[in-house]
Amino acid sequence: MTNPYLCGYADKSAVLQASERFWNPDKTRFWQDAGVPLVIGRREGYVLEDLDGHRLIDVHLNGGTYNLGHRNPEVVAALKDALDRVDIGNHHFPSPARTRLAERLIATMPEAGFSYVAYGTSGSEAIDLAIKSARFATGRRKIVSIVKAYHGHTGLAVATGDARFSRLFLADRPEEFIQVPLNDAQAMADALRNNEVAAVIMETIPATYGFPMPQPGYLREVKRLCEASGALYIADEVQTGLLRTGELWAIAKQGVAPDILVTSKGLGAGIYPIGALMLNAAAGGWLERDGFAHMSTFSGSELGCAVALKVLEISQRQETIDLVAANSIRFARGLQRIRDAHPDWLTGIRQDGLVIGLEFGEKGGSGAKAAMRALYERGVWAIFSTLDPQVLQFKPGVLLSTAEVDDILGRVEDAVRASAPASQVAA
Repeated sequence: MTNPYLCGYADKSAVLQASERFWNPDKTRFWQDAGVPLVIGRREGYVLEDLDGHRLIDVHLNGGTYNLGHRNPEVVAALKDALDRVDIGNHHFPSPARTRLAERLIATMPEAGFSYVAYGTSGSEAIDLAIKSARFATGRRKIVSIVKAYHGHTGLAVATGDARFSRLFLADRPEEFIQVPLNDAQAMADALRNNEVAAVIMETIPATYGFPMPQPGYLREVKRLCEASGALYIADEVQTGLLRTGELWAIAKQGVAPDILVTSKGLGAGIYPIGALMLNAAAGGWLERDGFAHMSTFSGSELGCAVALKVLEISQRQETIDLVAANSIRFARGLQRIRDAHPDWLTGIRQDGLVIGLEFGEKGGSGAKAAMRALYERGVWAIFSTLDPQVLQFKPGVLLSTAEVDDILGRVEDAVRASAPASQVAA
């Protein structure tokens, strides 16, 4: 019987050869050299199956895209139901689904004052629009972000991120896009001092940097500095939102009301791409002045809105909230036990709910790559942090059962033991 996932290729080897030739040669070679020659075939729940049959529990989730699991049946049903009635729609005209999703998103915000929702097809596009909105509201151009930030790869978004991604495409513009270290309130104050900044944009917990945690009170101080200088505060919740920290939006745990909040990835559940940004009255002022100022054919598609409405419903159920709280504690205890047994190898645990970064080996090293490979061999897929390869991004799904949590922890314990340098095991 022909494998339905092969799309006409003879086998996995043929897929890899064609991928290197026609899709992305560097990325295809990178994963093979890293010992992770993954080509995903069947996927369901939190399990991926390689074309060669290797099964993996997914705790990468593609940045939180699969918070609710792969092909979540309720979300799939919502899409199928919508397909019986609508298509993507027409972005020029009002739509019941688009309007209902906007209304529901506004209702999720922990503070009053949010007035509008605008849509994108991805997190990056939504970030671009957030920056454009801040520039309109303030009449200023400069944007402040965090060193080692990641906000996507489109034109404005990539300029706020790490130089690795911006310089290649000549998008680094230090005169307009300023970066300061995380948790350095004085550096932030200096960047905002001359009242020339349109916005500060921050992931509530920087994901691609390995989830370093904001110090207590730091984000509140950033917000205070923004208010004092007339800059807007943009909360990037593309990866940390939708209940990953135990709150629907991670910024709510910090006691901060942003001017703009951006969401994507998990909002589409891996079923239909959608991004959205919630804007307060000032940030959304352009929507009153010229609603045609930003247009995107596929943004806010009626199919995507049907999916996102179901995602919000599942994410706001009390049983889902309770499950995330219980599993967060279970992972914290289990990971601490593993660290206690291997303190010189698993050197740190960064955790807020189900947002977890595992630190390995020497600072500045790449120990997470060894741990990633050991986990892959033991049937768990987690990825090292692109901008800090000593940290493993560990993002369990929000609907995991207790048995699945314990299974993952057992595999992690085995992988940590197996990947530790011999000298540290002996110690």
